[in-house]
Amino acid sequence: MTTSTPVQLDQTALIGLGPMGTALAGAMLAGSVPLTVWNRTRAKAEPLAADGATIGDDLETVVRDAQLVITCLRDHQSTRELLQTIPAAAFADTTVVVLASSTPDDARETARWAEQQGIALLPGAIMVPTPVIGTPGALVLYSGPRHLVDRHRAVLQTFAPRSEYVGGDPGLASTFDTAMLEIFFTAMTAFLHAAAMVTATGTSATDFVPKAKEMLDILPATFEGLAADVDAGQHPGIEDSIAMEAAALGHIVAAARDAGLDERLPALMYDLASTTVAREHGDDSWSRIVDILRRPAGSPTTTALAG
Repeated sequence: MTTSTPVQLDQTALIGLGPMGTALAGAMLAGSVPLTVWNRTRAKAEPLAADGATIGDDLETVVRDAQLVITCLRDHQSTRELLQTIPAAAFADTTVVVLASSTPDDARETARWAEQQGIALLPGAIMVPTPVIGTPGALVLYSGPRHLVDRHRAVLQTFAPRSEYVGGDPGLASTFDTAMLEIFFTAMTAFLHAAAMVTATGTSATDFVPKAKEMLDILPATFEGLAADVDAGQHPGIEDSIAMEAAALGHIVAAARDAGLDERLPALMYDLASTTVAREHGDDSWSRIVDILRRPAGSPTTTALAG
């Protein structure tokens, strides 16, 4: 009979106990991670002591005693400002994981700073809300040195079983984060604009949900087709054309205006389509819009809607 050897979990320090940091701490403690927590306001750390966390007082000592340091602060700038108060020697033989919202360039700046200090740093992006942390659906993206993900995977998976490495560019996790959130917020805003339109007729937003879901059902295949066109750099208007779509978008703008709604969201899409048509790509598929979106900064993109 053979027995498996228990995984030795890293001595871990968590810096930052806002709602997300507290959720991370709870999941790590539930996963038997030996955890020290630190927060500017000690009172936020005290409830975690009952679950087995050690509360750190001196930040330098907290970092020096840990194999893995996870920061969960507001953004990369505030993270750098805090880490810069700690002597670089305290980070020897320690990996720092930065879980903070940022632009890709800001994440790269943190990685450059860490490299200059001789600090092993791994940027990450949390892609789920706090209630999902520690559940099978929890997703965190990492980019930068892959071996750091592999080295600390046992701890990282206690709070995010889906701990995914996306590439060596330190800014790539933030790129995926911002790109995924763009889809999320755009979809929510589009639903609310559509809901405002249908409720203006006396229909409830709840009654509209099944119709909205029908649009969602066709999006996965649509995304795959758009991606194939973008990667190929070809935009054949076989099934549709931008000129045709521009007409439909014009109707949405007009309907919003007639209903007394803010028309900026559909007008933006109409303007993108109209600009593409004006550049003599009206027979191409909707994927051609990507070339307009890649325009150099400051290039004109809007056209006036007639009528």
